[in-house]
Amino acid sequence: MIQGTGSHVGKSILVCALCRILKQDGYRVAPFKAQNMALNSFVTRDGREIGRAQVSQAEAAGIEPTVEMNPILLKPTGDCGSQVIVMGKPIGNMTAREYYQKKNQFVSIIKGAYDTLKSQFDIIIIEGAGSPAEINLKDGDIVNMGMAEMASAPVLLVTDIDRGGAFAWIVGTLELLTTSERDRVKGIIFNKFRGDKTILKPGLDMLESRINKPVVGVIPYLHSLGIDDEDSVSLEFPDSKYAGLSEAEEMGLKPDLHPSSFIPQPFIDIVVIKLPRISNFTDFKTFTYEKDVSVRFVDNAGNMGKPDLLIIPGTKNTMGDLTFLRERGISGEIIALSKQGTMIIGICGGYQMLGRQISDPHHVESPEDGIRGLGLLDTETTFAREKQTYQVKARMLEHDGLFSVNDELAGYEIHMGETTHNGSKSARPFARITERAGKMVDLPDGCVSADGNVVGTYIHGIFDNDEFRSKLIEYLRLKKGLRPSNGCYAGFKAIKERKYDELANVVRENINMNLVYSMVQSG
Repeated sequence: MIQGTGSHVGKSILVCALCRILKQDGYRVAPFKAQNMALNSFVTRDGREIGRAQVSQAEAAGIEPTVEMNPILLKPTGDCGSQVIVMGKPIGNMTAREYYQKKNQFVSIIKGAYDTLKSQFDIIIIEGAGSPAEINLKDGDIVNMGMAEMASAPVLLVTDIDRGGAFAWIVGTLELLTTSERDRVKGIIFNKFRGDKTILKPGLDMLESRINKPVVGVIPYLHSLGIDDEDSVSLEFPDSKYAGLSEAEEMGLKPDLHPSSFIPQPFIDIVVIKLPRISNFTDFKTFTYEKDVSVRFVDNAGNMGKPDLLIIPGTKNTMGDLTFLRERGISGEIIALSKQGTMIIGICGGYQMLGRQISDPHHVESPEDGIRGLGLLDTETTFAREKQTYQVKARMLEHDGLFSVNDELAGYEIHMGETTHNGSKSARPFARITERAGKMVDLPDGCVSADGNVVGTYIHGIFDNDEFRSKLIEYLRLKKGLRPSNGCYAGFKAIKERKYDELANVVRENINMNLVYSMVQSG
């Protein structure tokens, strides 16, 4: 089990690395996280919703993600409450107090999910949440030491040395554990280290002497991992290029140079609105692998500029985040940019915002009955009590003035609303869903404006489709007056596989895997 001295110290990434290392070494390995709190989620083949981090870990392990890998998922709806998803299906919204009063009821579900994985795999890598030293949450813990005890798992404690105070963080965490919990911690991992390890060694020696536990590894700070983050805490700089360098830049490729002036050719500028409750922001990570494409997350109207593409992402609270857009003056800027020719794409909740009206008769999201939309698409959305979660395949329809795609699109749906339009020329379906949860269907998805400049869809992961993404970028280049890029586009799946291998190689070089294997054998 991997536990941390706090949130965002690198637990998810380390689990991902260990899953790939163990796969490389010939083991059948699976990830597990009893309880996850995240707005980045994914839909499994059987229509169950789990945290996105466990999907990346499963991919690194070379296996298909299943709901057993994340039996409890909490999706925050505000500062004090979350939608509670048990074995991939929502059971309702609860305040923090309500959930903690009921969470002991989930112990048998968690144990059942873990036991299912245990029967199918050689090794399970368990991920904790936050810190095991949250003394106000330790009673009835089901995700840190409580889970470690349930699984009889040895624990590696990881800390983020880049933040400063890592030694005190480790000692303080151990001090707040019980004797039996401290005994379960078998080693320490320092993550995100910059600099010369020889300078760090005296501190490591002193720490090992004080806590009587070995330092198992010191992992260097890894730039541009290209692996899905658990939640939007990673969007630390809202107006910066997402995930650092593009794939092209990492490979040493330079932007095309203008043949006469040698001035770098302009980037395709993509702005993603950083909503307060943004969900599945991993939808846009694939753009960062493309040469001459810049992605900016923006939550201020003054920083939007004149992008080539503006994306309104998914959200856990469409009505609340639409109100945020109006209060910040962002909604007016979106409408103005659309009139000026900037292409607008809305995904899921962002698609709902683009319409004329959003109704909430059952008060699923809000005590209000509804809210006026941005009016850029001739659609209306009505929230239902039941959430729809499907893996889907679709065919993009032909649209005048827009690019065309021949390949089948793959993605997934996660939404509470049903969106309808009148079928006029001002509101045409974007695509036809051909398969849902493995069943053949023929259903409309999304909407495209008459001029093709505004597009809405419920399909998460649509930009992961290589042909769709490349055709979209070429379309934006043409609109901007840039020359074609000669079709040099990244293959997303191949890049992800390479990223998992690179991560595993770095961690393997900087961790004592013999010690890790001895812990696994004793666990």
